[in-house]
Amino acid sequence: MRIYVRARYLVLTVLASLVGVFTGIMSFILSLLIELNTKFFLSGMDNYKPPLSMGEVEILRTGFHFGEVPIFLIPALGGLLCGITGYFLSPETLGGGTSEAIEAFHFLGKISKRVPFIKIVVTGFTIGSGGSGGREGPIMQIGAGMGSLIGNFFRISEKDRRMLLACGMGAGMGSIFLSPIGGAIFGIEVLYRRDYEVEAFVPAVVSSITAYAVFHSILGYFTGIPFGSLRIFEAPDMRIRSPLELLSFLILGIVGGAVSLLYIECYKKIKIMFRKIPVHTALKPAIGGLIVGIIGWRFNYILGTGYGYAQMAINGAIPADLLWMITFAKILSTTISIGSGGSGGLFAPAVVIGGMLGGGMGSFLHNVFPGIAGNPPSYILVGMATLIAGAFKTPLAAVIMVFEMTGSYNLLPALAAASIASYAVSGNRTICEIQPASRVESPIHRGELSVDVLESIRVSEAMTPADEVFVVSPNATILDVLALIEKTGHIGFPVVEDGRLVGMITFEDVERVPIDERARKKISAVMSKNLIVTYPDETLEDALLKLANYDIGRLPVVSREDKSRLLGLITRSAIIRAHAKATR
Repeated sequence: MRIYVRARYLVLTVLASLVGVFTGIMSFILSLLIELNTKFFLSGMDNYKPPLSMGEVEILRTGFHFGEVPIFLIPALGGLLCGITGYFLSPETLGGGTSEAIEAFHFLGKISKRVPFIKIVVTGFTIGSGGSGGREGPIMQIGAGMGSLIGNFFRISEKDRRMLLACGMGAGMGSIFLSPIGGAIFGIEVLYRRDYEVEAFVPAVVSSITAYAVFHSILGYFTGIPFGSLRIFEAPDMRIRSPLELLSFLILGIVGGAVSLLYIECYKKIKIMFRKIPVHTALKPAIGGLIVGIIGWRFNYILGTGYGYAQMAINGAIPADLLWMITFAKILSTTISIGSGGSGGLFAPAVVIGGMLGGGMGSFLHNVFPGIAGNPPSYILVGMATLIAGAFKTPLAAVIMVFEMTGSYNLLPALAAASIASYAVSGNRTICEIQPASRVESPIHRGELSVDVLESIRVSEAMTPADEVFVVSPNATILDVLALIEKTGHIGFPVVEDGRLVGMITFEDVERVPIDERARKKISAVMSKNLIVTYPDETLEDALLKLANYDIGRLPVVSREDKSRLLGLITRSAIIRAHAKATR
């Protein structure tokens, strides 16, 4: 059994690395399409060039120019193309992507083959035209789709295919956010509000690191950037001034939790509002795009992912009062873009919102407590973690991802304090509506967790004792066994000689003997001699796992001191009866 489990886990890990390869490639294609669409729509139609963060490097050297088009019309055009393409080719691609990936993991078990490829196209339309959204949510759905495709191709079990979905989610996040460890943790943590998909941890890390390596390698090939030298944001070396400053970060975490709730509630209200608008679903992203375009016409900080403006904030290029305005304008524009059906993630806007909030809070606290609150850029990075932890219920991933951004241990205490505070303040509310609270509430784990009942029952309590078990002699014939099957209704019997267990005979063994040989063929010639056994002190869970792993219907119960001493017999039906009795 142990060999079986190890082999299964090894195969799953190998397939997870394959998911990482394809997800890394898809991450690059998505980045390329968003850049191409940005140059076509925003730069080509309006001469607007959004600033880039350190990790948003320019891949294409080409440009477009079509004249002056009012910028408020451009997100509407992108929304129209997104709505029509998504609705008629793959309606699952409309929206953020993270919730859809979580739903596929817990309820559907797979993702349509078309989703990854259509999702790339519609996301390019939405973000490239100025829609307020991120790449991370879509690439999580795309990565989960890669996991589903590979799982189906290799015909693995449904349980393992779900693991590959989680691996693809982590791989997508780890590659495009340039955070291989944080991405993997996010992929298994975002599946629940109060839990983790622990079994997927090692395959998810392998998948995420592989995707990161593939994405960064392809990016480096086209841009000449050395491998491993790129992070989403470039940040100066930052330190916590004193233990008292941790109180400032704790305050930031509390405020971040409150803003997370605002972000969550605003998104849910906007989604409900757009559902009620009496127009065709395919046109709703265009309406959302028009509203966002009008906001962006006067306040272009909200267009696109916003990472470039977050980088400017880190560099101190945005005044504090403007940081507060961007915080709330970004919440409004993002919830309209994605709530109307546009294809973009909610994660990147959360990072930007948290960063702007952190910058504003850092300046405020520095003015009020100049001797305690220190470097404003550190508050920007910690603010990012508070929104990730509060809105997505991923406090551990928030700490690791921002740590990977900075490459410094110095902010870890501040990140941990603020993230936990935000997580606690935001309570049970989450921006991923389909996110179960824990494994107990997930439909895929309810059956597994019911085995806990079996852990408390010993085999000796449910087995049929040896003196009530029908046994046969190895010298009996196959016809004798058939007669016993007809008489008792049982289809398997222990074979006992001189009081010692020597084998098992089943109806399947008997059926393989030609009819004309059954009268003279001895049981000893066809019985199973390499027995799978259980012991009276083992639990029913142990016995059930043996039955399942070896695909057999009964187990002889033997003494640990003398394995030829038959103590009883345990069957699937006996385990079911014991389970029913215990739960009644």
